[in-house]
Amino acid sequence: MPSQLKLHQLRAFVEVARQGSIRAASRLSGISQPALTKAIQELEQVLGARLFIRRQQGVVMTDVGDNFFRHASLVLEELRVAQEDIQQRLGLAGGRVNIGVGGSVARTIMPQVITQFHREYPLVQVRIVEGQLVSMIPELRQGELDFTINTYDQSHLDQELSFEQMMQRDYKVVVRKGHPMERARSLAELQQCDWTMPTPKGSYYRLLHDLFAERGMAPKIVVSCETFMACTSLVAQSDFVSILSVDVINDPVLGHQLVALDLDDPLPKATFYLIQRKDTALTPMSAYMAQLFRRYCQ
Repeated sequence: MPSQLKLHQLRAFVEVARQGSIRAASRLSGISQPALTKAIQELEQVLGARLFIRRQQGVVMTDVGDNFFRHASLVLEELRVAQEDIQQRLGLAGGRVNIGVGGSVARTIMPQVITQFHREYPLVQVRIVEGQLVSMIPELRQGELDFTINTYDQSHLDQELSFEQMMQRDYKVVVRKGHPMERARSLAELQQCDWTMPTPKGSYYRLLHDLFAERGMAPKIVVSCETFMACTSLVAQSDFVSILSVDVINDPVLGHQLVALDLDDPLPKATFYLIQRKDTALTPMSAYMAQLFRRYCQ
């Protein structure tokens, strides 16, 4: 009976867990189904616990398996980062950088950063995830994202993430051109409209939620759009009201159908941060990517 955990067992377990079946994991990884099955069985013997429940349509993790998956996937990501760190310090500029960005950053600063980075390091693979911070927490925790440039509102995340202030941006209430409330001058006039905004959890939109509450407003946010593309498309083609960055509103492609309302009560500025796990150092390539964001955010 195997006495200690081995790396190939971890990789087999994580791949099967992510794919939901041994067959799919085998097809994606190029490892035979019998080899994956054997590795997982050996791992279960080492741990003394079942990690999967086998079903006709695939596998489902047990509670023990689900908890172990978080540790195993983080270990594999840390090993990948450590290996890439050594290669990059030796001048072998390969590897991968994984970043997250908020919607307005994706439309403005991010293209400039990525263009310069790719020009200097064409062999480095770059993965970009767009969205609110709350949607990126699992990948930040697992080491699958190196960092994100996003808005943030104080929460329990202070204990596990670090926050470096990068820039501030103006946000405004927006409607489509020709909207019945196009000439509104206050939030109170818009209270009965249908609103669409991202989730308020842990982001700039939490500040807006608190602002509405302070003024005794409860706008009907009946549709939540987690990407700015979905939000701008909905507002541009309907009577929904939203709040977007002036960078998006002024965009020549996206903004030509939108009108920023000139309200008597301006909205608070949004503060963007570079956010990463406290206990993880960036690889040289990730650190350089972060430095480029600092430069372009100024």
